[in-house]
Amino acid sequence: MSELDLALVHALQVRPRAAWTELAPLLGATAVTLARRWERLTAEGLAWVSAVPGPAFAQGGCTAFVFVRCAPAARERLAGQVARLPEAVTVELIAPGRADLMLDVLAPDLAGVHRFVDEELAVLPDVLDVECVFATSLYTEGSRWRLGSLDASQLAVLGRSGTTDGAGGRVAELDAMDHAVLDALVRDGRTRLTELAALTGSSAATVRRRLGRLTASGIVALRCDMAPAVSGLPVSVTFRGRAVAREVNRLHHTLATLPECRLLAAVTGAANVLATYWLRDIGSVQRRETAVCARLPGLDVTDRVLGIRTVKRMGQVLDGEGRRVGTCRIHPW
Repeated sequence: MSELDLALVHALQVRPRAAWTELAPLLGATAVTLARRWERLTAEGLAWVSAVPGPAFAQGGCTAFVFVRCAPAARERLAGQVARLPEAVTVELIAPGRADLMLDVLAPDLAGVHRFVDEELAVLPDVLDVECVFATSLYTEGSRWRLGSLDASQLAVLGRSGTTDGAGGRVAELDAMDHAVLDALVRDGRTRLTELAALTGSSAATVRRRLGRLTASGIVALRCDMAPAVSGLPVSVTFRGRAVAREVNRLHHTLATLPECRLLAAVTGAANVLATYWLRDIGSVQRRETAVCARLPGLDVTDRVLGIRTVKRMGQVLDGEGRRVGTCRIHPW
């Protein structure tokens, strides 16, 4: 990965649909060069932009983390089966222990999660046991994580030049056109307006307004994600911990501000804190836990869930090296 590649990915984390002509002077390259670099990155599955639920989802939708135990020989087969289910937006094989798979599950409501777990997941023949915890507060998630390749002045320019694709406002109910746009953006978040217009049988101006409302209302966010070859952080670990209720809301001031933090949530159950970190090596797991506990003596880490391989991340199917090789439909909206 070149420095330009890394800077390009970071810029698209901040402005996922920015035009190459906007980014060219900022990154010191021509628009043609940036377009070619991005085409190579996406073709090789190293980086991609896709639509994910926006901040408004936390207000009306339901997020759950599900731990699945199965027979050792069934791990890969079961992960592939579960990845095809749209409610399981992320599927990760984890080091064998109390569970074998960890899922991020999104549904419109609590009943939707229960239906998924009871009627779709638990009935699969390879499933031996299921534990489900619900997010009560989501302090940070992957859309907010940054690569760290741009300097403060570059980030300031990106912030000043950011514009919405259309007028904001509340979206009362999604229609068929909205869903078609969202499904297309899950596959490629940089799909051109003209292509979206052709797909929906409307005009580019109409699509621009629709997309503007969907993003401004927080229903959808656009996220630039990447393989470990780009991030340089191949190890994923999820800490599960326990803290007294009055301390939970304070934890994010320490845990979520650490640069490796990808996810931090308060959850139901005895272990009421869940935090995922991307780290450089296996030795960093203990170092990160030691540093966190030193700063937060009220946090009792009860489990360390080590990711072995991410099979699906927010609808994107990944190979053994974490490169995107396809898309499985997700439908949280």
